[in-house]
Amino acid sequence: MSSSYYQRHIFFCLNQRSNGESSCADHAAQAGFDHCKQKVKSLGLAGPGQVRVNKAGCLDRCAGGPVAVVYPEATWYTFVDQTDIDEIVESHLRDGQVVERLVLAPDVGR
Repeated sequence: MSSSYYQRHIFFCLNQRSNGESSCADHAAQAGFDHCKQKVKSLGLAGPGQVRVNKAGCLDRCAGGPVAVVYPEATWYTFVDQTDIDEIVESHLRDGQVVERLVLAPDVGR
């Protein structure tokens, strides 16, 4: 057990750009966040010493949107649907195994 308040923390970019540039909010980021929160709760993983699901503003990796990042591992993910979110929750947040197929390429930025 780490000394951190949460064992793992996942942040979902929910940023919406008003200038017409693509943003995570254009790619169902809110739905991904909502599904992740529900899944974490349903598996009994939520709370101190376990997992925290948080909203974030722009994480500046818009080209890979929607994006989420898991700490303390600093693993960046992109996702398409609820199946992807389920895999991140079950494999990474619960079991500590990175979901390689969903990892955002390191050179993807804004």
